[in-house]
Formats: sequence, structure tokens, C-alpha cells
Amino acid sequence: MQLRTSLLGGLLVLAGTLVAHSGPAEEPAWTALFDGKTLDGWKVEGGTATYRVEDGTIVGTTVEGSPNTFLCKGNYGDFELEFEVKCNPALNSGVQVRSHIYAQDGPDPLDPNKKRTKGVVYGPQCEIARQDTASAGRFYDESRRDKWICELQPDAGTAFKDQDWNQYRVVIQGNHYQSFVNGVKCADFKDEVDHSGLIGLQVHGIAKGEGPYEVRWRNVRLRPLK
Repeated sequence: MQLRTSLLGGLLVLAGTLVAHSGPAEEPAWTALFDGKTLDGWKVEGGTATYRVEDGTIVGTTVEGSPNTFLCKGNYGDFELEFEVKCNPALNSGVQVRSHIYAQDGPDPLDPNKKRTKGVVYGPQCEIARQDTASAGRFYDESRRDKWICELQPDAGTAFKDQDWNQYRVVIQGNHYQSFVNGVKCADFKDEVDHSGLIGLQVHGIAKGEGPYEVRWRNVRLRPLK
């Protein structure tokens, strides 16, 4: 009896130790998408705007006559993305998420009456724009549905700060999309179209005789979500 009691006690102590050390599962780690020095792993798509690294930032510069241009990376599904951005107020920009590139000329996947061009980037874009547009953090379906795909949250209109760095956070899990600009929730909606795709930093096309304008990004990082 004494041996059996001692054995049972030992098992209970072992079980308690395992439970105490298991704890909650650790969250996935953040990964820097930009090392602050090079554009390794990124690729320019869609246009001829230029990108360079300067003082630890990615600098995108407009080129007259170029369509929208994107610095693209990866294929990501469910994730949390953070970055800081500073944009010339004369220029609007955006960051593509779960986006794609047309592989060939032909009809649009969602609307056969529309023609799409090989090499054009398309998909959800989180808007970067000066404060008076009251659109920062809203999502637009670039070069596909060609429309806003969500409304803004009540306090979103004044979240963006002109002539300053703005901190963005984009959270996508399943069909649920959220965006935050400087800590203010801007978008919170569901969309079923895209399940994974590239991230792309946009330099918008400009009218003839305008520019050049610049948009800058820094501290670009991502972590996957389960």
C-alpha cells in the first residue's frame, strides 16, 4: 500500500509540473520585411516608379507617365502587418495585401466585361492619403472591382497626420480585415475574395507635368496568425 501511495503521489507531482511549465502557446514571432539597408526579397511590379533605400527607409519616387507601381514581396495569408509611412501630401499611396499580378492579358476574373493587362497588380489595398481626404486606412480593390470595399469607422477621418510619420497596423485573419492608423481603428469588415497573396508598397501614378513626389516607409514587419 505504501509503495502504491508513493507511486501515485509521484505521478501527481509530475503531472502538476508538466501543466505548470506548458502554459499558453507562444505567439508567432515578428519578422522584419525590410532590413533597413537593402531591398533584398522585394520586386518592382506594375510600373516604372523607383525605389531606393535612404537612412533606413524605403523611398518610392514617382515617374511621370508611369502607371501605379508596387514594391512587392511574399505570399501571405493570415497575418498582422505593421509599418510607418510618410507621404508627400500631393500624393496618395497605399499598401496592397493578399494581392496578385495578372499573368496575361484577358478578362477580369470577377467581371468578364473588363479587360485586364499582364503585369498589373490587383487586390485589396489599404489607403494612405492626406488627412483632408478622410480615407486613410480604408480598403480599395485595386485594378479589379475598382471600388471601396469597406466603410470607415467613426473616428478614422482624422487619424492620419500630414507631413509626419504615421503608424499603420493591418490585421487579416480568415475573411476578417482590420486596419489601425496611429492607434485609431479605421476599417473592420469581412471580404471573401482573397485568401492569400503579396504585399505591395504603392507609388501612385501622376498627371503629366506633376512631381516628382516621394513616399517613405520604415519599420515594416509582419507576423503570421493562426
